[in-house]
Amino acid sequence: MKRKKRYVQVGTGGRARMFYEAIATVYRQECELVAFCDMSQVRMDFSNKILTDECDHPAVKTYKHTEFDRMIDEMKPDVVIVTTVDRTHDYYIIRAMEKGCDVLTEKPITTDEVKAQAILDAQKRTGRSIRVTFNYRYAPHHSKIRELIRDGAVGEVYSIHFEWLLNTEHGADYYRRWHRNKVNSGGLLVHKSTHHFDLVNFWMDSQPKKVFAMGALNFYGQAAAVKRGVTNFSYRYHNSPYAKDDPFAIDLESSPVLKGLYLDAEEESGYIRDRNVFSDEISIEDTMGVLVKYRNGAILTYSLNSYMPWEGYNVMINGSKGRIEYSAMEKPYINAGGKKSDEGAMVYHHIKVLPLFEAAYDVEVEVREGGHGGGDPAMLDDIFLENPPHDPLKRSADHTAGLRSILTGIAANKSIASGLAIDVDSLLSW
Repeated sequence: MKRKKRYVQVGTGGRARMFYEAIATVYRQECELVAFCDMSQVRMDFSNKILTDECDHPAVKTYKHTEFDRMIDEMKPDVVIVTTVDRTHDYYIIRAMEKGCDVLTEKPITTDEVKAQAILDAQKRTGRSIRVTFNYRYAPHHSKIRELIRDGAVGEVYSIHFEWLLNTEHGADYYRRWHRNKVNSGGLLVHKSTHHFDLVNFWMDSQPKKVFAMGALNFYGQAAAVKRGVTNFSYRYHNSPYAKDDPFAIDLESSPVLKGLYLDAEEESGYIRDRNVFSDEISIEDTMGVLVKYRNGAILTYSLNSYMPWEGYNVMINGSKGRIEYSAMEKPYINAGGKKSDEGAMVYHHIKVLPLFEAAYDVEVEVREGGHGGGDPAMLDDIFLENPPHDPLKRSADHTAGLRSILTGIAANKSIASGLAIDVDSLLSW
């Protein structure tokens, strides 16, 4: 009998389930999950209960985060899945490679240029592989944009305008959670926009050269809220007398998953999942504009606002032979607060090509089920199948793609802080 590929997973919060559930069900003939690692035993126990009760899979061994090395020594995994808080990705990625394992990591690969350099150096030193889970690449409509550009629908790309809207359900959630502190997440220009900057890199087969950005905390946070007459500044929403009438409040008690992963684990972990979005301890922006010059000469204008009435994006791609207009609405969600298939699920999309001197035409794209516009199932097949379907678009993303995606956001953060344009090549020594 052929040996299954062995996986361990470090970090069992909201982002973890997509991976361990997939291994335990769809890919169990080829893959084997053998252990969890986390700072919270409560979270690991809850995740094991999902395995046993919902996946018909035996509970796996658990290790505290301080026992990471021991877990690898004892369980001898082939691959370490990293789904921890962003600021700790570098430690687990590097240590896994040093211990002889390959790595599958959630985006962003890390949060700043120092950690990025350490990851790059460790990969060169160990020769191990790192795969970054850019599920948006696999969404059919995003893949179609790559095909259109590759096949010359607009000729040489000169400029892209990319506007991303996060609504007051999903967008607000970044200000309730650990992401609200830039040291944890790198801010939304790293944590969230890594998806979008990667798409642009992927679409054009290029990488950023120079970045200028501006950003501010205009809507969330106490100072902004006071200007609008907000009066609820409770530390958190759980057991708050104001929560009932607050549209930004979430109820951890009402969701078995949120309760099991976070509320029940608070005493052990110290992590508060439902902080008030208008408290005075938020260090990330909610309104961001970025200007990027690419090595191929193209210019990107990027906008991200996280307090919008709907969720989705508008993309305009301008080239020597015409223009692509691309818009989409996604289903908003609260991380771990509902079905995984609802996360980033497509409500509608529209792609129009407008050639020079010719009639415009709509581009039909198959709508697929699953999270992130149908990208999640396709990505998981590509990751976990022993013989995945042939992919002429080469959507699999390694550490190079992961690092290039965050360099735009890291440079943007530096530009916001300094007021200067940032040379991307100065951030990382390849």
